[in-house]
Amino acid sequence: MEKFNLDMEKRYSYADYLKWSFDETVEIIKGIIFKMAPAPNRNHQEISGRLYLIFGNYFIENPCNLYSAPFDVRLPRKKGESADELIITVVQPDLCVICDNEKLDERGCIGAPDLIIEILSPGNSKKEMKDKFNVYEESGVREYWIVFPVEKSVIIYSLNEEAKYIGSRLYTVDDNIKSTIFPELVIELNYIFKD
Repeated sequence: MEKFNLDMEKRYSYADYLKWSFDETVEIIKGIIFKMAPAPNRNHQEISGRLYLIFGNYFIENPCNLYSAPFDVRLPRKKGESADELIITVVQPDLCVICDNEKLDERGCIGAPDLIIEILSPGNSKKEMKDKFNVYEESGVREYWIVFPVEKSVIIYSLNEEAKYIGSRLYTVDDNIKSTIFPELVIELNYIFKD
């Protein structure tokens, strides 16, 4: 693996990404490098862990697979496009659910997961709220959760028939929420955000 400074203005592909060795984790969104926030803080990790436990227990009896970061999700621009040099978006969601085993390989996932959860950290909200929102919608991620740890709230975006995201209301700490694509999965936010 190469270790060097990259031109942050240049466009890169997954083939480039595979050659890199950095001290910090990076993602590529539409060819542009984004440095990920430093190691998540304790609150972020606790929220992620609680969500993982709930989803993990649910998927014991379900054919879908649950993964947590670091886990490469490659989002091709065109369906069926799999050559590393053609893939210009690779992200590492906090949590993702993949129900189509054909999308899984030894390097992670190629294609849109069914559900992605991103937990905001200081400094990464623009990336999750705009850049990732756009690529997740364009790629066909059926459901996208954004978790706001400081505000103790969640918004769920679901693809409509026109392949555009429709946002839920803002769910807060006293609410129970459920997935639109896994309606039996109900989550008590007071447990997710407990101190």
